[in-house]
Amino acid sequence: MSTYYASLFAEAGILLLGALSVYIILATGQLSLGNAAFMAIGAYLSSYLTVELGMPLTPALIVSAIAAGIIGVIVGFPALRLKGIYLAMATLGFGEMMRSFFINFPAMGGSGGFHGMGHISVGYIWGWAGGILVVLILVERSRVWLEMQAVHDDETAAGLVGLNTVAIKVGAFGIGAAVAAISGGLFAHHHVYIEPANFGFERSIDFVLATILGGSTLGLGSLIGAILLVFLPEFLRPIADWRLAAFGTLLILVLLVRRQGIIDRTLLRGLTFRKAAS
Repeated sequence: MSTYYASLFAEAGILLLGALSVYIILATGQLSLGNAAFMAIGAYLSSYLTVELGMPLTPALIVSAIAAGIIGVIVGFPALRLKGIYLAMATLGFGEMMRSFFINFPAMGGSGGFHGMGHISVGYIWGWAGGILVVLILVERSRVWLEMQAVHDDETAAGLVGLNTVAIKVGAFGIGAAVAAISGGLFAHHHVYIEPANFGFERSIDFVLATILGGSTLGLGSLIGAILLVFLPEFLRPIADWRLAAFGTLLILVLLVRRQGIIDRTLLRGLTFRKAAS
């Protein structure tokens, strides 16, 4: 594999983790536009641990994920009072607040960024991305996921049947933040340089777009969305200046034809049924 395509596959794996972080939160009916903030926490903390303290990358990613998860839980509690666009705006504000914090945090380079991280392989990135995706697919078949879906469908009814809706929603926020932090740590050690501009509003939008485009009801949807968002613009490169316009048009057409995303549970069941029948 050429260095160019290896880099694209690495970006797809990192984007997949970011999309999964949104997907986990979205499964409880909450939309977060601030996951780039958790990605930044993972990127900066894991980089500090590996560069300044000499910690191996894998435990540094785990520590970063735990720290971001705790912050996600803290953010999740006040977010319980908000829904819909108000929650999205609040998480967006949190994302911008964290970006501003790192701009004015000289210990991590401030606006000049931070460097010195060791470069990681595509296989290492996809080891994390594929492992977390497999775990999530298994969780989707568990009682825990059914409880999350119940909260998503009707939070009031879920509470009336005895589900702890607060713990479910806050827990989803914490886990989503932890996954985003791992994405950030891998991003930092893939690019070996980070700056606050890497974790702006656009990054969060990429995560949400990959989730919705691929299918927001299945973890596999995030995989499809991440691959499309990374590779499709490259395949359109021969049309030069028109490629971004063509890319946007294709995205709009897909969402108009399949508002639920490219893949959903109904489609997956249909494919499974046809395979069994044949």
